[in-house]
Amino acid sequence: MKRILLSLFITSAFTTAHADEGMWMLTDLQKQNEVAMTELGLLIPANQIYNPDGIALKDAVVHFGGGCTGEVISAEGLVLTNHHCGYGAIQQHSSVEHDYLTDGFWAMSRKEELPCKGLTVTYIDEILDVTDYVNEQLKTDADPNGTNYLSPKYLSMVADRFASEQGIALTPGRKLELKAFYGGNRYYLFVKTTYNDIRMVGAPPSSIGKFGADTDNWMWPRHTGDFSIFRIYADKDGKPAEYSKDNIPLKVKKHLTISLEGYREGDFTFIMGFPGRNWRYMISDEVEERMQTTNFMRHHVRDVRQKALMEQMLKDDAVRIHYASKYASSANYWKNAIGMNEGLVRLKVLDTKRAQQEQLLARGREKGDDSYQKAFDRIRSIVQHRRPALYHQQAIQEALITGLDFMRIPSTTGLVSALKSKDKARIRAAADSLQAAADKYFASVPFPEVERTVGKKMLQTYMQYIPAEQRIGIFQIIDKRFKGDSDAFIDACFKYSIFGSKENFGKFIRKPSLYKISNDWMVLFKYSITDGLLQTAIAMMDANKNYNAAHKVWVKGMMDMKQEAGIPIYPDANSTLRLTYGKVLPYSPSDGVEYGYYTTLKGAMEKEDPNNWEFVVPARLKELYQAKDFGRYAMPNGEMPVCFIVNTDNTGGNSGSPVFNAKGELIGTGFDRNYEGLTGDIAFRPSSQRAACVDIRYTLFIIDKYAGASHLIEEMTIK
Repeated sequence: MKRILLSLFITSAFTTAHADEGMWMLTDLQKQNEVAMTELGLLIPANQIYNPDGIALKDAVVHFGGGCTGEVISAEGLVLTNHHCGYGAIQQHSSVEHDYLTDGFWAMSRKEELPCKGLTVTYIDEILDVTDYVNEQLKTDADPNGTNYLSPKYLSMVADRFASEQGIALTPGRKLELKAFYGGNRYYLFVKTTYNDIRMVGAPPSSIGKFGADTDNWMWPRHTGDFSIFRIYADKDGKPAEYSKDNIPLKVKKHLTISLEGYREGDFTFIMGFPGRNWRYMISDEVEERMQTTNFMRHHVRDVRQKALMEQMLKDDAVRIHYASKYASSANYWKNAIGMNEGLVRLKVLDTKRAQQEQLLARGREKGDDSYQKAFDRIRSIVQHRRPALYHQQAIQEALITGLDFMRIPSTTGLVSALKSKDKARIRAAADSLQAAADKYFASVPFPEVERTVGKKMLQTYMQYIPAEQRIGIFQIIDKRFKGDSDAFIDACFKYSIFGSKENFGKFIRKPSLYKISNDWMVLFKYSITDGLLQTAIAMMDANKNYNAAHKVWVKGMMDMKQEAGIPIYPDANSTLRLTYGKVLPYSPSDGVEYGYYTTLKGAMEKEDPNNWEFVVPARLKELYQAKDFGRYAMPNGEMPVCFIVNTDNTGGNSGSPVFNAKGELIGTGFDRNYEGLTGDIAFRPSSQRAACVDIRYTLFIIDKYAGASHLIEEMTIK
């Protein structure tokens, strides 16, 4: 009876969740999701969303910068994404004299649009299910029991072979990506075209684009205009090309129609984007491991670094601009880690995971199939053995790699090799090469005193969490030469190291020596960090043997169990194009607390605090608010909408994703999740998980009424 009740409970949980839960493959929409989406309110056929034989909404959704999503909103390549997705590019063009982070930026003509070095926009041309082909190739592999079924290098060769056999033409900018899904139980090939002449067109000031900053991050209600605008450029034939003044805006094959109609509670909505990573098929031991290693270190180490950085950033505008993007990136997943751990405990996710895994194990016992039990036992054993090494690896990663910019010193290997050869020509060439690398390095760390301050905090934090006998090798020197004083060691790095200052490097490079390199504090520190990472990787590699094979069996069992119950399945997120759907809905995070489904500009005015940089409201925005000068972008009741929430299944990478209404029209841009829903990367809870979105009407209002960039509005198709 207990087993029957458990089975009914879990099946019921899956059934009620699946309407909103899921990061669905576009190739499966018609077969798996179209009926459910239509019942919820979709008013267009699925082939208008994704059509392998024609143009559809999917052809206006792009991978922005490799880590975010964007949508094409004009026939001439205008791309809308989040402010925080464009933050690095905005910072790239900012200086104390032209502080676009603080003041915003608007190109009033095509000539004023700014090229963004290193920024790319990628289209997905085709998505092909090649599972049968890959499995046939694996049968002829020299090591059929090896791990090539997950190897990117091996899968790349298989992709090239498939393209050659199928006559798929690859041109400059057009590439293949073959990825494993469901732990290697399925394979999809993505044919992609990447454009790398991307120019910044518009961005609101951070007081709008980052309104609320760290305090409001991952929270609801929100009042932030988290958007920025870029444009794709191509050569005269519309092909991807490096930046050139002769390039022209891309004439796109699809751009989105924008709706000013808004939304009401219960309205159907769907989102397309590139969710980065989630782990829905973890067993409970893996969830616990995540909480105690990755999330723990992100929380505690980043907390120390961010406080040290913010103190320096508030003192000096140049320091603020230089570290702005790094700080924002760090703070984002610092708060995510805190919220996820709190939510996993509050929602008793470990209990839910244990119930789900017991159902699968019981299913195996009933069928006389012990493969699930063996896979489960193996994963548990692996987690137990690798946890100490993973804990140490995360400490190194957070405190000494992510935490220390000055550890990005250039490699001296080439010069060491040349010095050992005693060949003067080789030595001179190697010295010139190192000089060029050092120039780039010193340009990347223009504030050594900030680096010194942060460095001291990070070593102290690392020592707090890692016992003396387990620390990386450099601590033998710190203990012996500096009597355990890590602050004194950091001071010595900046005072004596060849990379401690431009002056030190200049003296060294004029007369380089093996002795100086071999005894250099920063060089020794970097080698020690590298060795520490290697040692933890080796320890985990040994523990992780057979993990992938066990995980593949476990995931296959979960897939089969769901399919037998008639529940659609979807793979974990892996930065590939997905669709998620749900409704515009409020939620209640706790007893007596109710959150509405939208916010207005009134809320921003209520949060205003001119003495707190996170909640400054620009004077121009206040003027528009007080005059109620919202133009055609106001709600029927005359208020200015800012943000809204939907119960779709989002994660990192969905930032910038287009939010569609039932007709497939753009009504907003996804930018965040709510604090109570941060457990969604591991276990989705439709009652509490929400995606926060910028209302497209607020975006257009800022562009038009606030910035006066009406020429951009004229490019768009607005309904």
